[in-house]
Amino acid sequence: MTDARRRSLWGWGWEDRFPDDDARRALAAQVAFLSSGPAPALRAPVPEEAIALAPSRLQVPPSLADFTTDDAGARARRTHGRGYPDLVRGFHGDFSGAPDLVARPRDAREIEAVLEAAERLSAVVIPWGGGTSVVGGVAPRRGPRHQAAITLDLGALDRVLEVDPISRAARVQAGALGPALEAQLAPHGFTLRHFPQSFEFSSLGGWIATRAGGHFATLYTHIDDLVEAVTMVTPRGRWETRRLPASGAGPDPNRLVLGSEGILGVITDAWVRLQARPRWRAQASVTFARFEDAVEATRAIAQSGLYPSNCRLLDGREALLHRVAFDGSSVLILAFESHDHPLQPWLDRALAIATAHGGACPKGPRISDGEKADGGDAAGAWKAAFLDAPYLQTALVSLGVVVDTFETACTWDRFTAVHAEITAAVEEALRRACGAGIWSCRFTHVYPDGPAPYYTFIGPGRADGDAGALVEQWGEVKRAASEAIARSGATATHHHAVGRVHRLGYDRERPELFAAALRAVKATVDPAGLLNPGVLID
Repeated sequence: MTDARRRSLWGWGWEDRFPDDDARRALAAQVAFLSSGPAPALRAPVPEEAIALAPSRLQVPPSLADFTTDDAGARARRTHGRGYPDLVRGFHGDFSGAPDLVARPRDAREIEAVLEAAERLSAVVIPWGGGTSVVGGVAPRRGPRHQAAITLDLGALDRVLEVDPISRAARVQAGALGPALEAQLAPHGFTLRHFPQSFEFSSLGGWIATRAGGHFATLYTHIDDLVEAVTMVTPRGRWETRRLPASGAGPDPNRLVLGSEGILGVITDAWVRLQARPRWRAQASVTFARFEDAVEATRAIAQSGLYPSNCRLLDGREALLHRVAFDGSSVLILAFESHDHPLQPWLDRALAIATAHGGACPKGPRISDGEKADGGDAAGAWKAAFLDAPYLQTALVSLGVVVDTFETACTWDRFTAVHAEITAAVEEALRRACGAGIWSCRFTHVYPDGPAPYYTFIGPGRADGDAGALVEQWGEVKRAASEAIARSGATATHHHAVGRVHRLGYDRERPELFAAALRAVKATVDPAGLLNPGVLID
């Protein structure tokens, strides 16, 4: 972040990306057309200078003075993640949950000092990477045992420390945001190739803590697949794992760190598996008149052993919302990439499978040799819309619209029933909570044994709705979706993490004995319950 460009206090991404009034009026007209209702009114966010924060409950301890502050602006900017309730509350100027202190440590020893001070002060500690959680995972929640909160911002730990070109791995500090990480790997000819939608503003440590899903739609879908070893600071010492390509030595200690969401310790750095930067690319977009045929084609490709880097299926509404297709067609976006070899045979075979299931590729494949990024026709439109989607949600929040996404995963044999259950529940909840609304579905990732469907819903907010009313409407739809997912036997979340939003679904999904085991680990490494209370377990 530079002085010339600032992150938005309440919305997604850069402050200067918030649309002007003319653009928001045009967006309001589109919402009215899609929802068959009146155009939502333009609203203005509460200006930063009008936001009043409660005084900090803590004074900065002398041991933390060099890297800790109680500044109101720093506290406000680390109050909310970027889920729908966060955006709504931030837009309306509600920063009542702000942390009491913000620490920005520069090394592991200073992290240990924060944890030591927090235990003395009976304060909770919230690890903060990029602050992009959409599930309430970075909220400074206090409790009866802890009346104050310290947010531990890892932004100063942002360097690539070592590169091993022989094994193709790098040791990277946890606070490195996506662009900085890639920029430091580029001179070595490598890339992590992990590009979640939040890539520009999220950190390696955050990806690991939340088991983030990335660029690849098949094979290397999660950060799990790219982690070789991890170092984590806990209130009772350091947790360091050994660099190995694989091991059969008991339960993997890395697996307890992956997805731990800040409740066990603070990730400081990790060895991650790298890839050579891709040279060859091949892509195509296939349209289907029937969504059911597109699903079958996607399943056949997922089970073919081709492992495309992109295999994203958009239903007709999703294709319309993202300006990919306007005739109700479902669109399957296929792409392959490699550093080692041309890809025409792989793409040809994938297209043969798709067309055998009723698909058509009127514009033909696109083959490239070089560093040129993906682009062109539906794939280019989808990529642009994908990156703009969080900004679009921010703009819709400013119009008082109820809008969010949720995702899950299930086996192929269950998908039809799962999709029907979710569809019926969301349609009814939108009608009940909002009076109307639309929803759409896409596959973000696919596996030989099942897809990861991802849903978007949009509904009119109450015309006179304050933050509480809008969050209540959102909550009604979100709860209905979560209940439908649980009833159908799908997972509570595929890559957005559990946080606090998905706690009930996660509690129902996991075995109770595992929950007891996780609580025992928590009691061992964090006996005072300092770290991110309310996430994953109580």
